[in-house]
Amino acid sequence: MIYAIKAEVDDPSAKMFEFRAQKTMYGGKSIAAGDTIFIFASENEGGQGLIASGVVTSAKAVARKPGIERQTPRVSITVRRTAVAKRRLGRAELKLHADWNDGRPGTELNFKFYRQATNKIVGISDKAAAFLRKHF
Repeated sequence: MIYAIKAEVDDPSAKMFEFRAQKTMYGGKSIAAGDTIFIFASENEGGQGLIASGVVTSAKAVARKPGIERQTPRVSITVRRTAVAKRRLGRAELKLHADWNDGRPGTELNFKFYRQATNKIVGISDKAAAFLRKHF
């Protein structure tokens, strides 16, 4: 499976990224070392959207807190950057893709990242991954 993450990124030009205790949705909790991931610098944190792609070098599930019934699974990952985005893709560009039932890859990304604006790791379809690769 291929993944994408929207998170706070301190240094968009870094060759390695570390993301600690990130929420997971839409299959994101299955992320593992060796998986491909697309990195979005969260606009909520001053980022610009899609910045890089990479390979997950480590992934570790974060233990749930005892006594809390409903918890979103969290994962800590380290990513080695393999490419830098050449074209902008963020909230403004994906906002145009808002017909949730049209099956387009841009709509999938808009739905998974911006319908609920929290930072998270998500699993994405092959169509969405091909769409993202066009930005490199």
